Amino acid sequence: MTGHRYLHYDVFTRRPLAGNQLAVFSKTAGIDPSVIQRIALEMAFPETTFILPPETDDTDVRMRIFTPRHELSMAGHPTIGSTFALANDGVIEPDRDRLVFGLGIGPTSVSLEWAGDELAFA
Repeated sequence: MTGHRYLHYDVFTRRPLAGNQLAVFSKTAGIDPSVIQRIALEMAFPETTFILPPETDDTDVRMRIFTPRHELSMAGHPTIGSTFALANDGVIEPDRDRLVFGLGIGPTSVSLEWAGDELAFA
């Protein structure tokens, strides 16, 4: 298996090594869909997200959320954490006031508040 870059976040905290762990794979090109669940199991975090191109015109990105054992149709901490990861990765520009994820439950809008070029609140 080839290597894939991911971002490790501690969600709902400003302190390292606190909060809820989250792995975000923001560039999923080349990851075989059949191994995504196995990657989440290997990460062993409460959730791991995989960002994909949008499937519909009313969303900005598609996101799949996995626990080590199951795919979730929606979950709050991975949605918020992935929003910060995408902002820090430059996928979301600082002038945007919302992002729409394509989740298993359908389009899910996240409001964005910025402090200059840094995402302050989602």
